[in-house]
Amino acid sequence: MNHQEVEVLAIGAGPSNLALAVALEELSPELASRTLLLEQHQDVSWQRGMLLPWAQSQVSFLKDLVTLRNPRSRFSFVNYLHSAGRLNEFVNLGSFTPYRSEISEYLLWVAQSLSRVRIEYGRRCVRIEPVLLPGGEVEEWRAELGDGSTVTARTLVVGAGRDPHIPEVFGALPRERIIHSTEYTRGISRFDHGVPHRVAVIGGAQSAAEMLWATHQGMPEAQCTMIMRSIGLNGYESSRFTNELFYSSFIDEFYGAKPEARRQLLSEMHRSNYAGLSPGLLDTLYRQIYLERLNGAERLKMITMAEITAAGLDGDEIVLTLTDRKSGDRTELPCDILLLGTGFDRRMPWLVRDLAARAGLGEITVDRVYRLGLPPGSGAACYLQGVNEDTHGIADSLLSVLATRAEEIVGDIQDRLAATELLAPFALPVAS
Repeated sequence: MNHQEVEVLAIGAGPSNLALAVALEELSPELASRTLLLEQHQDVSWQRGMLLPWAQSQVSFLKDLVTLRNPRSRFSFVNYLHSAGRLNEFVNLGSFTPYRSEISEYLLWVAQSLSRVRIEYGRRCVRIEPVLLPGGEVEEWRAELGDGSTVTARTLVVGAGRDPHIPEVFGALPRERIIHSTEYTRGISRFDHGVPHRVAVIGGAQSAAEMLWATHQGMPEAQCTMIMRSIGLNGYESSRFTNELFYSSFIDEFYGAKPEARRQLLSEMHRSNYAGLSPGLLDTLYRQIYLERLNGAERLKMITMAEITAAGLDGDEIVLTLTDRKSGDRTELPCDILLLGTGFDRRMPWLVRDLAARAGLGEITVDRVYRLGLPPGSGAACYLQGVNEDTHGIADSLLSVLATRAEEIVGDIQDRLAATELLAPFALPVAS
């Protein structure tokens, strides 16, 4: 189809927009029938680049797409396990945290179980153009896709996640030699696993550690070196008191806090998600290093408190210049493959920055219900999912708040459309 018109257009079929789709089907079925999700890949997958067979989530299975909003929903993770014939085995496992592959399969199952919301795969959005009125108000959105087709909608929801962060120091290196964690499984498959590659892993958190361990195990001849700015690897901060800050009920408190209080909360919560490792992986890595030292065959090494101040090519090898943060001394480390556990760009995704610029917005702001600030009188609306940590707290990019956030967004869409007398007859929720 060269052109489509829908009421709600959602970019990305990840957890955020799937939770939105479930909320629409349960709370506003008529609106769900006028909703389209666009996914650039050919299927639904969670953390596609890091779908390692042994990797577990750090979040309880009860924080799925719907349970904290509607525990009786047919879209729950428990119902998925029951449908897959694996509920007894999961219960017997005695774990609150599923394997990452299970969550990915659950998301795919939910996508296939939707009856009203449509998902179109292999549809990459390259630009979103606001349709402006003479006064600058946004009347609707026009999404331009990679195949040249377009979709227009008055309500836009962006849930495509943040852009990968690739530090500038690596800008001159050939891209095929650099693998960000978001593309690890595909990227590492390009290399011969039987060759004694020299692999450098940049970063000191969970994704970097997972790439380090997966490469060490999958490339038995490789030399694997982990480089980090910190004094060493740390475990997640996961006390029950800290975890209360991941409650949906804490969002109001965070949103209403003073800017300096928000900064303190984000700083102190950093190790609960971005700067720590799971206890099991932490223990595994330490024991492996111990055994290799014991046996005199060290393949796994760590360099701590080091800055990478330069990176270039010398013939066919990558040469990293490391500056010791304690002494200031510089050393060079040659390597063949660079794995980046460097996280994500802290700015809004490029797609959001671009549409905001096209809409003439001087700054990007969101209100409590995740709606982008547009010129007064705009008939269109845009909601941002998973990129609002600065205003809504550290849980915003995680699974913890998916269900209740989706409910809030659907409620706001209903209220906005009901005010224009387009959705008033359909605002009643559907019984589960």
